[in-house]
Amino acid sequence: MGDCLETVLTRRLGCRLPVIQTAMGWVATAPLVAATSNAGAFGFLAAAVMTPQECAEGIARLRDMTPHGFGVNFHSFQPGASDIVEIVLANADRVRAVSFGRGPDAKMIGRFRDAGILCIPTVGAVKHAEKMVLLGCEMVTVQGGEGGGHTGAVPTTVLLPQVLDAVGVPVVAAGGFGDGRGLAAALAFGAVGVAMGTRFLMTAESPVPASPKAAYVKAGTGDIAVSTKVDGIPQRMILNPLLRRIEKSGKFAMWQRAMEAGFEMKRQTGMSWGQVLSAARGMTGHGEMPLAQAMMAAAAPMMIQRAVVSGDAENGLMATGVVAGRLADLPTCAELIAEIERDARVRIAALCGQEAS
Repeated sequence: MGDCLETVLTRRLGCRLPVIQTAMGWVATAPLVAATSNAGAFGFLAAAVMTPQECAEGIARLRDMTPHGFGVNFHSFQPGASDIVEIVLANADRVRAVSFGRGPDAKMIGRFRDAGILCIPTVGAVKHAEKMVLLGCEMVTVQGGEGGGHTGAVPTTVLLPQVLDAVGVPVVAAGGFGDGRGLAAALAFGAVGVAMGTRFLMTAESPVPASPKAAYVKAGTGDIAVSTKVDGIPQRMILNPLLRRIEKSGKFAMWQRAMEAGFEMKRQTGMSWGQVLSAARGMTGHGEMPLAQAMMAAAAPMMIQRAVVSGDAENGLMATGVVAGRLADLPTCAELIAEIERDARVRIAALCGQEAS
């Protein structure tokens, strides 16, 4: 009898357990990815918020920090995206997968596939999953409405079976997962594993400073809300003083925040105003949006950085999955993965009327 936790995901990615650590911006850095992969799961480096040089440095660090394979996340609209693609391809011996939301075309996906790199896009709707498969992706991650950051409205328990019925490739489940019970449930649905962001953000190896980490631990489900006032698209975050002010603010205050963020983006990157606006449009909708919404998009990354990088839990934004409302600890990645494995085996064995091995 085979191992119930061995799936096509573990075979394709070379990890021991079918658990993916998602590429959270400024959080999924080399130390967290290495700790994840060393613990037996599969980690993605968050290159979508990196320059090509930072991406190359992150990959180089990972090559030294873990003997295991790992993934890289990027967006095709980010500055230097073509250079990041070449960096990933040059490291195809260790980069086992790439992930993205709005991403590569069929030609680029074909280049990854030819290099032996698995494309695993994250989608939030059936039609997007179908499109990614048509473009040549061999696996998809489906994030239901419980997920963190930008989120859809369809719960994972509804969206996951819809996508499983619609596409003929392996599907990874995301949105609301944080333990072994969730992994067992996802496998029972027919998924080949789970992807988790917030649970890995809330670990000892996560680079998030102590103050915002404490806010994540303290938050209950009633302290987590979805806002459309940050960048015009539904986004789930912890309710803190800044988010409460944003929710009460009018259009003038939003424009003011966007302009301040635009100046900060120019200072950090050396972009022109045209480049800032172009990047903002690409962040949220391929350029198909009103000018005000595009400028609001420029503000969001800076406000998130203020919390998860600078450690300001009151004046920064903290993206989160609703699962944070029931998580109350900060285990090491090794402790987390061991507990997930143990609980998943117990649950699956109980369903089969057996004792866990």
